[in-house]
Amino acid sequence: MGGVSAMPPRLSVVAPCFNEAVALPEFVRRMAAACEAVAPGDHEILLVNDGSRDATWPCIKALALSRPGIVGLNLTRNHGHQLAVTAGLARARGERVLVIDADLQDPPELLGPLMAKMDEGPDVVYARRRSRASERPFKRATAWLYYRLLRRLTEVDIPSDTGDFRLMSRRIVERLNAMPEQDRFLRGMVAWLGGAQSELLYDREPRFAGQTGYTLAKMAGLAVAGVTSFSTLPLRLAGAMAIAGALGAVALAIYVIAAFLAGRAAPGWTSLALIVIFFSTVQLACLGILGAYVGRIFLQVKGRPLYLIDEVVSSETASDEAAARLEAVVGRR
Repeated sequence: MGGVSAMPPRLSVVAPCFNEAVALPEFVRRMAAACEAVAPGDHEILLVNDGSRDATWPCIKALALSRPGIVGLNLTRNHGHQLAVTAGLARARGERVLVIDADLQDPPELLGPLMAKMDEGPDVVYARRRSRASERPFKRATAWLYYRLLRRLTEVDIPSDTGDFRLMSRRIVERLNAMPEQDRFLRGMVAWLGGAQSELLYDREPRFAGQTGYTLAKMAGLAVAGVTSFSTLPLRLAGAMAIAGALGAVALAIYVIAAFLAGRAAPGWTSLALIVIFFSTVQLACLGILGAYVGRIFLQVKGRPLYLIDEVVSSETASDEAAARLEAVVGRR
């Protein structure tokens, strides 16, 4: 595997890792073999530890120090999958960059077909899931529904049934790195960049070990980020709900006045309670939609770094440190 040199490698692999200590040795074995098949001696594998609570970082560190071409990045805390990928992309130097999770649900052996597809001309080749047999029916159903709603809601054509498993050209990665969003939805950002993008169908495999780091709450958060990042339709929907509520209030006022003039009794407490519940629900829904967008603005204007890296480890950095220590010893003599 290639080390750090003046010339960028042909291929970089960015793999975010969260509690993947058991799967990492097998992932690196398979990923390194796939890289050697398409870019022998001319690639790097960046393993990004996203605040894991198990032995993931010691495992990454051992792999990076013992195998040339492996680079370990240790984030200061759990920043989340999207920012872990962002940290890796910022460090990747390759002419082409593959993003893949380390849990082995996405097969490293698909690198060859992805590279061949990119040889045909596109700047992005994304892997579209043909089947998700290892996932529960609830997750498959909600994912299917979400992607189709996302395509209807957003102004950007975001491919359905795709994650962040994709191969990108250098210029796409540089443009992606230049985008300053705090709350990132990378698959949507790549789609927004446009250009020639192609797909490759594949069957998603079961996890090699452990449990997924994407809880229901995290998936819901990513879903909200996807919609609020690329669509103002919810804001327009809130406005439409406000107009509908106002029209309903006017119609109700006319009905009450007409009933009073005709000598009929006004509706009782049940009708009043239903009216209050209806308008309160509409108002809370509008406030919730506005809050989602205001929250994104609040995070963005603070201008904090997207992530913080605590340590970067590779066999090259270890050699540099050893050389520095030797030079210091020699200098004292």
